[in-house]
Amino acid sequence: MTPPPPCAAAAAVVPTIILALLLLLTGTPSVNAFGGSSTTLAISYGQFTTICSLVADESTQQIQCWRNGQVFSSIYGTSVSFDSVAGGQDTICAIRSGGYSLLCWTTPNFTPKRLYLANSTTLLESVTVGDSQICALGNDTHNVSCWRGESYPVNSTFKSISSGLGFSCGVLEDGGRIVCWSSNQNTRNVASDIQFQFANLSMANIFVGGRHVCGVNTSGIVICRGQNNSGQLDVPSNLPFEYSALALGANHTCGIRRVNNTVVCWGGNGEYSSNVTEFLSFESIVAGLDFTCGLVTSNFSVICWGPGWPSNLFPAATGLPLRRTLPGPCIQGVCRCGTYPQSQTLCSGDGNICRPCDIFSQPVPPPLQPPISPPPPVDSSPPSSPSTGLRRGLLAFAIVGSVGGFAGICSVIYCLWTGVCFGKKKIHNSVQPTINNNNNNVPPLSNSNPPSRSSTLRRQGSRLMRRQRSGTSSTKHPDRAEEFLFQDLAAATNNFSLENKIGAGSFGVVYKGKLIDGREVAIKRSESGPRTKKFQEKESAFESELAFLSRLHHKHLVRLVGYCEERDERLLVYEYMKNGALYDHLHDKNNVEKSSSLVNSWKIRIKISLDAARGIEYLHNYAVPPIIHRDIKSSNILIDGNWVARVSDFGLSLMGPESDQDFRPTKAAGTVGYIDPEYYGLNVLTAKSDVYGLGVVLLEVLTGKRAIFKSSENDGEPMSVVDYAVPAIMTGELTRILDPRVGPPELNEAEAVELVAYTAMHCVNLEGKDRPTMTDVVANLERALALCDDSHGSISSGPISVSD
Repeated sequence: MTPPPPCAAAAAVVPTIILALLLLLTGTPSVNAFGGSSTTLAISYGQFTTICSLVADESTQQIQCWRNGQVFSSIYGTSVSFDSVAGGQDTICAIRSGGYSLLCWTTPNFTPKRLYLANSTTLLESVTVGDSQICALGNDTHNVSCWRGESYPVNSTFKSISSGLGFSCGVLEDGGRIVCWSSNQNTRNVASDIQFQFANLSMANIFVGGRHVCGVNTSGIVICRGQNNSGQLDVPSNLPFEYSALALGANHTCGIRRVNNTVVCWGGNGEYSSNVTEFLSFESIVAGLDFTCGLVTSNFSVICWGPGWPSNLFPAATGLPLRRTLPGPCIQGVCRCGTYPQSQTLCSGDGNICRPCDIFSQPVPPPLQPPISPPPPVDSSPPSSPSTGLRRGLLAFAIVGSVGGFAGICSVIYCLWTGVCFGKKKIHNSVQPTINNNNNNVPPLSNSNPPSRSSTLRRQGSRLMRRQRSGTSSTKHPDRAEEFLFQDLAAATNNFSLENKIGAGSFGVVYKGKLIDGREVAIKRSESGPRTKKFQEKESAFESELAFLSRLHHKHLVRLVGYCEERDERLLVYEYMKNGALYDHLHDKNNVEKSSSLVNSWKIRIKISLDAARGIEYLHNYAVPPIIHRDIKSSNILIDGNWVARVSDFGLSLMGPESDQDFRPTKAAGTVGYIDPEYYGLNVLTAKSDVYGLGVVLLEVLTGKRAIFKSSENDGEPMSVVDYAVPAIMTGELTRILDPRVGPPELNEAEAVELVAYTAMHCVNLEGKDRPTMTDVVANLERALALCDDSHGSISSGPISVSD
């Protein structure tokens, strides 16, 4: 291996130094607001005021809630651990430890529900809940995803988000600009007005209240914009970096002073001052509509105050009857900015609580990094004036400039050492892309270790090499396909008798046959007689299947055995699929009435769906050139004797574009009920058209309904399974539409079935850009199948214990 060039090690340190400086200057304090970002304490308002928190002193971080004098403990059971919790109107949401999933429940009856992204393998780092929206940030992408409201910036990356009464706002990572959005007609103007008022400001974070928004800019100053009818924008004292946390209610604002962690509130016509909180220190605060709650540092209890809090019934001095609350999540690993005192006790020896990284924190370098010289020491006392912050800014600018100059010198040395400046390139191949040959045999994933985005990236990274291995043939009839005589195929099917007919394809009828050598095959014969289509169309379908299947070899694609081309006869010979089509098992009376059918199992249905998805993913990502099937439906998903599903019938297939952005205008073709509405209406074909077809198949699998069926609730009028199922999935009423022949999912299957449902819902979005890729679909179905085998750590929706 070629040794590193001079200054290489030092140059590698440069990004680390810059990162440390950025953390030093613009750290993110632990904060929460009404409907804001998640912490370990949350308030839900609406029908019932509910306060929830993460329990301390336990090996699992359980959720406890208080409502009207009662404590509801062990929400979701004792085996599930959470990192953070957030509240909004009649809703509490929590991120499961590690960011693996987002779980929500309604506070009136604590009905559990899991929310999914189109790509469920995305880890989450924060969630915010308002009165009409739930939004979350991806841990690695920092893209925002929202539920309940569809209008949100889908391609932007954020460093902070927060929600309030009908709208949400976020701080863009690039430049710190504020962006606000709303799907509510009544608050859309409020969101746009507040975004305009922050137009020329660069912010570090943001917190949303009722009709006002506050945040800390990059100089540490609190800036509030929006409605000020109760003085909620009038910050009483505003020195740089004076506040470490903010919480916004409907018409008031509270902040934690950094110097002593005491709380000061403003707005609400002066009704939020409290003698009880005057000398108390707080770890965090969160606001309801007209009151505020805080986590007390001394004993980790929760107290609440304000005009909306019934202090005569629940005095702030006594606190809520909750068990001790965690000041932060218990994590495994090294804390960048130091460990919180009492971590071992609070986490019961299982993990550490990290201090939030702010301007006074000295980040701890991650392990196994090259040693670096620490930046100059920073005065730990709060700045006494804006000029102090300015001096620190100039000092940091000088350090960054020095680092940049050093990096430039190293770049020149590297340029001269390698010779690239003179056209001489030293190339070495010390790292090669990994080729994963077990794409179709993915090992089961445990519930505590879902598939990561890195596995998806590895799969995409090896795509080029896989394509080159997929093989292509320029000949019309490649050697791998046998050529048969017509008379031999006629003999194999008893002269194409009706009793041997097993189905129909894109250009003909399919018969079961037995060759002279004993092989069982399926033979597709082009139609003849008065129903024959134009010869050119029949010829095109025949040549399409022959061309594609001759060079496609995959476990989940039907294998072509051979062909026959004599005069006007066009026949294709396939391997025989003993268990027929998925359609027959779901809809054919001769099959569905058999109670012993293996497809009357959620696990088998999910496995068959995954097999089909893997076959389609191969067509889209690994075939060269990529192929769009155009006719994905349950009757084209065949099942062999081992219950392995395979995609069939390539008569309508076309070579696809190289990417989802390359649209291919073409005359729409497909089957009613499965055809992509965007393709049908605009003649725009992409790989996402196949995703739509598979989404319909997934809905068939879940409901047992045909793609188009007669609804008994609608006077026998035809209805699509999309219109039937999607509204129920969106409103959390999935069990109402599940196929009753399979029976209710068992405990470890319930989450898997729900994941399939949410995946299907995303697949049948009207616009292709809103649908997942086949790689995403495969990842979700792999996860769902793993859940069927993994009952450990699954979510319990059993009875919730109540204590007085």
